[in-house]
Amino acid sequence: MKAIGIDIGTTTISSVVLDTDKEVTLEARTVENGSFFQTEHEWERIQDVQVILKKALDLTDELLEHFPGAEVIGLTGQMHGIVYVNREGKHISPLYTWQDGRGNLPGEDGRTLTEQVLHKTGVSAATGYGLITHLYNIRHNLVPEGAAALCTIGDYLGMVLTGRTQPLMHVSNAASLGFFDGRSSAFFRDAIQKTGMDLAILPPFTQDFVSLGNYRGIPVICAIGDNQASFLGSVGLRPNVLLLNMGTGGQISALSDRFYEAPGIEARPFVKGKYLLAGSSLCGGRAYAVLERFFRSFSAFTGGEDRSLYGVLADLAEKGRKEKDRMRVCTAFHGTRVNPDLRGSITNLSEDNFTPEGLTYGVLEGMARELYDMYCLMREGTDLKAEALVASGNGLRMNPVLQEICKSMFGADLTLAPYKEEAACGAAVSGTMMTRKETK
Repeated sequence: MKAIGIDIGTTTISSVVLDTDKEVTLEARTVENGSFFQTEHEWERIQDVQVILKKALDLTDELLEHFPGAEVIGLTGQMHGIVYVNREGKHISPLYTWQDGRGNLPGEDGRTLTEQVLHKTGVSAATGYGLITHLYNIRHNLVPEGAAALCTIGDYLGMVLTGRTQPLMHVSNAASLGFFDGRSSAFFRDAIQKTGMDLAILPPFTQDFVSLGNYRGIPVICAIGDNQASFLGSVGLRPNVLLLNMGTGGQISALSDRFYEAPGIEARPFVKGKYLLAGSSLCGGRAYAVLERFFRSFSAFTGGEDRSLYGVLADLAEKGRKEKDRMRVCTAFHGTRVNPDLRGSITNLSEDNFTPEGLTYGVLEGMARELYDMYCLMREGTDLKAEALVASGNGLRMNPVLQEICKSMFGADLTLAPYKEEAACGAAVSGTMMTRKETK
């Protein structure tokens, strides 16, 4: 069957047509998201919903024109962030993205909002998680008048496509809002009320892939979280296969039959009673971009041409790989989920290894080590083994040296994800899982 998948990412919006019988992508298109608002607050990361919708709808319509025989539309998009909708099902706010930092702002008592929530309720939730954002907005009178519910951007696209007036979330997206008990697949309702939030703002959710309605006569499936979609499109349901993603951020994911969480490791609801163990590095692929910006700035300062230096970095990384006594670089330039105040560092410096090639290789190794340390935490509480690695995201796809570092560090073979637009393909797969279930 032919299935369409739409992925609303932070930097790009992607669409695919997947032939699930032949397991090939018939068409793939990607456009820049380009919807960030410029605001007066450096911690605020919000996007224009109307800009996103137009691009996503245009991509959908274009694919349907070329593939009128498509049988289902699957959706995914950036998790954690929220859009407010009114009782008519129309958005009345921007998209507060997962990168938004209001949850880490200190309050009158000097503690951040996330710290206050942990102290008062025992619930740990990071800044950028939807209910942390919502709680901040309540306390600062920023919730738009008439807000009846909140949902992710993928959920809202589903509403627009099908004409729904109320969101219906898949459990993977519901859990991404925070204040969610993965063991019982339910919100921590008492904790939510304890903070002063109204439970009525929470949308209903489902643990199955269900139809939201039709768009141009084609069933539209409830949106799945982008982490789960990427795993579904890259790994499927294979055990002991780690998905390493290096894009705007970094992420490691693994399938588990067991609910297990540790500092920085979440057990995210997935499919068929399984969990996706996931850990995220906040800087991820941006660490390499920071390095490139450093070298470019130095080049411009010495009178050089202001041009991309990624080609130069590739040569430096290859040369740095041959060094034995290497500097050690921590790439937590934006902190971590567990410790947002942590910053990057460079250690084991010597007169011989303090070189451009050593720094370049050290940054790549630091990016991989953040994910490897999370794998070690996963391994402590489960029977997980890294028997194989699947790499996704341009930060890994386009960097052979980083691929080699990951293979050596994890002690496993690495292959590239079969589809370039993994999340969009996973969304398409989620749609086929529903339709096949209905035909049994």
